[in-house]
Amino acid sequence: MTQQAVATSNKLDAAVLKVAGVVVLGAIMSILDVTVVSVALPTFQTEFGASYARVAWTMTGYTLALATVIPLTGWAADRFGTKRLYMAALALFTIGSGLCATADSITELIAYRVLQGLGGGMLMPLGMTIMTRAAGPHRIGRLMAVLGIPMLLGPIGGPILGGWLIDTASWHWIFLINLPIGVISLVYTALALPKDNPEPSESFDFLGMLMLSPGLALFLYGISSLPEAGTIAETKVWLPVLVGAALVVGFVLYSFKPKHPLVDLRLFANRNLTIASVTLFVFIIAFMGAGLLFPSYFLQIRGESTLTAGLLMAPQGLGAMVTMPVAGMLADRVPVGRTVPFALVLIAAGFFTFTQVDPHTSYWLLCGSLFVMGLGMGATMMPIMTSALKTLHAQEVARGSTLVNILQQIGGSVGAAVMSVILTNELNGSRPIPGVTDPSGKPVTEAALAIATQQRPELTQQFPVPPSLIEKGLDFAAHSFATTFWVGFALVLLTFIPAALLPRRKQPSQVPDDPQGEQLPVPVGLH
Repeated sequence: MTQQAVATSNKLDAAVLKVAGVVVLGAIMSILDVTVVSVALPTFQTEFGASYARVAWTMTGYTLALATVIPLTGWAADRFGTKRLYMAALALFTIGSGLCATADSITELIAYRVLQGLGGGMLMPLGMTIMTRAAGPHRIGRLMAVLGIPMLLGPIGGPILGGWLIDTASWHWIFLINLPIGVISLVYTALALPKDNPEPSESFDFLGMLMLSPGLALFLYGISSLPEAGTIAETKVWLPVLVGAALVVGFVLYSFKPKHPLVDLRLFANRNLTIASVTLFVFIIAFMGAGLLFPSYFLQIRGESTLTAGLLMAPQGLGAMVTMPVAGMLADRVPVGRTVPFALVLIAAGFFTFTQVDPHTSYWLLCGSLFVMGLGMGATMMPIMTSALKTLHAQEVARGSTLVNILQQIGGSVGAAVMSVILTNELNGSRPIPGVTDPSGKPVTEAALAIATQQRPELTQQFPVPPSLIEKGLDFAAHSFATTFWVGFALVLLTFIPAALLPRRKQPSQVPDDPQGEQLPVPVGLH
């Protein structure tokens, strides 16, 4: 790829801002789509008659697809050209969005979300590459500020936009809205980006990909099937878990052999990278997994509309908006071992409130707790990622970034699957109501009826049961959420162990300042 001339000034000129517009549009689509679906999960349950563990696969499948394409992106960009690949990713994401809106079953929706994720997963890594080549590494700080806009607005705007679209139109529109944005982005990309000049690239580890991606998918599928099956002895539980685990173990053993492995596990020889990666992985499982359940609590236990649930989630994004810029500045000056533990204390304090929820917990308390958690989240993610990459040599940064980002996506997938399984399992423990069955003839439990009447009060006419029984079912459902949040809270506390080992003294960076404007690798995939 021919590099654009890099201005000597640190300011972002018109040419760079034009390219930045391409990347920001793509980032807005991919980041919004992660958060916008979080408020739609209870709607999918009602619409498709599926369990929470089943509909959570609309998130799990999406994040697994992201993890699959991140290591593929660098190789494919060299092989086919950055502009062509970016346009292909935009097209795939847009087509996947359109197909999601046509889904007639939860299985179809999950399949289309995977397709959407394959496109969405390439948008951020490619966007970072495009912007670095346009502006040069010496202006990365300013570029990150530009890219930070969709990253900060996504967690705030996604749930609100999703809630508004579901309330005023239907769930289909959370996907259809991507179609005009996708078409505009494609046209803009075609006009704004320079012509491609693909260069020869290193070999791609197809064997590694064939082991890791299916292995993770099968393992998580088996775990997610547990509540429905009721026992681990069922074939559809133990078989995929066993095969998936064998493939992942096989990948780990194999990955030390190729010259260019899919994920370079040899980098774990670096102590800082290992500690930061473990901290990030445990944190993501807890925070992202339980984070999916926050809007579900407002919808299913409190009977709020999807728009109101989205608005109630906004304090978390606002909290992150306050601390993320400050944490970014401190990351270069103060060792992360001195800042991240304090940020985790904020997260744990906010999280504890949710372990105590009941059907009448104060909204002021819950929203205040979400704001405190947001403050902690904004001061945790980026400093840990910076610590992971800072002491790597220049030629290792790209591979280290790929490793950290794949762990991040896998952690999100594991968190979504585990938390949804625990919640579904807890709700399944509710007592069936004698003589009350659903249209398929299955007994209706007290918790299931209570949740259903919160969303559709007219059901109390269809199922004439005492109000005290509805209240009892609601208490049981709220307790099920609280129990699940206790697991998330325990995982947050577990994060303190690796966080205590993060560097408490300033670490010399191995990446040169690059005074000659030489191209350096940069972190990719900041979902």
